[in-house]
Amino acid sequence: MFQFRARGQERTAMADSCFQSDPEFCPECGTILPLPGQEEFVVCRKCDFQISVRKFEGTVIRSEKMFNNPEMMQLNVAAEAEEGELKGPEVDRKCSRCGHDGMVYHTRQTRSADEGQTVFYTCINCRFQEKEDS
Repeated sequence: MFQFRARGQERTAMADSCFQSDPEFCPECGTILPLPGQEEFVVCRKCDFQISVRKFEGTVIRSEKMFNNPEMMQLNVAAEAEEGELKGPEVDRKCSRCGHDGMVYHTRQTRSADEGQTVFYTCINCRFQEKEDS
């Protein structure tokens, strides 16, 4: 049995939601659901749709945090560049090592999501790499 609370009012719905979704998402609005706890219901934080915790019985919940190591990423980029032709769009940027006019670039999100991307420039001539935090 599901319950739905709408701004101070509570009503009980005998049927499932009219939508289907993965167990970690609210079937009504699509928001990521909080993890089941000791409460009898898992309540969507956006629309207050409630799902019985019994629906989650036998579900294995795993979480993992992975962080990018900027030094390893730069080494990987250098290894990719050594393997063959440089990939990426070409820009008019002067290489600070050899003075060649033309570099290829690619971007990576190496810092937190609320900060800009890191732009990696590689010289077409000498393969020197520069990085710029935007």
